Amino acid sequence: MLTRGDSTRSSLPPPPPAATAAAALADPPADGRGKTRSSRSTQAIFDCFVVRVVRGVDEGREVRSTSEPLAIGSSPGNRFILSDPTVSRHHCELTVMPAGLHVRDLGSTNGTFVDGVRIDGAYLRPGSRLTVGGTTLAIEGAGEQVIEALPADEQFGCLLGASPAMRRVFSVLERVARSDSTILIDGETGTGKTLIARMVHERSERSGAPFIVLDCSAIPPTLIESELFGHEKGAFTGAVMARAGAFEAARGGTLFLDEIGELPIDMQPKLLRALEERVIKRIGSTETTRLDLRLIAATNRDLRQEVNRGGFRPDLYYRLNTVRVKVPPLRDRPEDIPLLVASFYRQFSGVDAAPPAGMIVDLMRRPWPGNVRELRSAVERAVLLGDVGADGELDDKLEGHDLTISFRDAKEGAIARFERRYVRELLAQHQGNLSRAARAVRMDRNHLRDLARRHDIPIK
Repeated sequence: MLTRGDSTRSSLPPPPPAATAAAALADPPADGRGKTRSSRSTQAIFDCFVVRVVRGVDEGREVRSTSEPLAIGSSPGNRFILSDPTVSRHHCELTVMPAGLHVRDLGSTNGTFVDGVRIDGAYLRPGSRLTVGGTTLAIEGAGEQVIEALPADEQFGCLLGASPAMRRVFSVLERVARSDSTILIDGETGTGKTLIARMVHERSERSGAPFIVLDCSAIPPTLIESELFGHEKGAFTGAVMARAGAFEAARGGTLFLDEIGELPIDMQPKLLRALEERVIKRIGSTETTRLDLRLIAATNRDLRQEVNRGGFRPDLYYRLNTVRVKVPPLRDRPEDIPLLVASFYRQFSGVDAAPPAGMIVDLMRRPWPGNVRELRSAVERAVLLGDVGADGELDDKLEGHDLTISFRDAKEGAIARFERRYVRELLAQHQGNLSRAARAVRMDRNHLRDLARRHDIPIK
């Protein structure tokens, strides 16, 4: 199991209770060198295990674990490749977690079974047998450990994280940032995937060039090719002028394809061809443009499951999966919540003071299905509307509100104050660029313009 600087050796513990959690992505407190330092352990220790085929066509084959998740399937992209035809391309994954060894089915056709019971996910007990297709696997302790260094810093750029899980992410990002390798960021909605991509860009040799974001989920299927590759005047109805696509706009810099799992299946071969040949062609043009950029993609889906279902091409997945960064959800990293709340509190209150202790305790009790984004909104709402009680807990009291006016007027006033601050900070973050700001929060551009005008906020 993963330990925090000690040498606990329990490779296959009994299933734990449901995990609680947290992680952090924000503007952090810094020391004189602009970095947040940590007194935490600088090592993660993993008990190794061995996976051995005890029944099936691959009987006798085995693989030893590392600190990374161990993927099992018939595709070459797995760590343990099985030739059993009843095993899916990406069948299941074994992950060493703080609570024990966890197995997760990846949407396989024939299912994953633990001791004869079909599971979506489960912790393994000592002596358990894992069945995938027609193959039975034994998982045994190897009697060895893997020791992995963790960075002492609790930040990467403006990303924060004191937990071992986040510091492992920071370690990977630090190593790959200065390369041109393609990165696939995998994480739930609200975990900060866009911010991670931006920080990688800012730490790269391409930091002085554009960072272009294209949200594949926010573009109609009929326009996605034009958004990616551009078009010439008259290439289709409505193309009244030539336009460069995201690939050209990102020349010399970084192109971030957010929610790549939403890319239509008929567009995937065209994207793969562009990445393989490093050239693109605008719609309606015969001329090619050579690519000079770094590609980062992100998804809130597990693309291996999409490959199994036929919704994502395996060759494109392998091309994108040069370096995979898995961002843990907030519920799996509770030790990071105080760090995050403190940063957000300073940001929204405008004062260099710690948040009330009761507020942190209250926020740590919550599951945060919306992850860091949801936590950030909760802190902002508490500061903006004064929903922090005397003991520091968030509450629904209305101290400071005028109860002599009508409910409707009070509500409209609170909404107006929130809109004004939200739009002002959103546009400031995107240097007043209306289109970029609207895309970032998936808002209609015209609606954002109306809000800015209503609150007298300048736009470009």
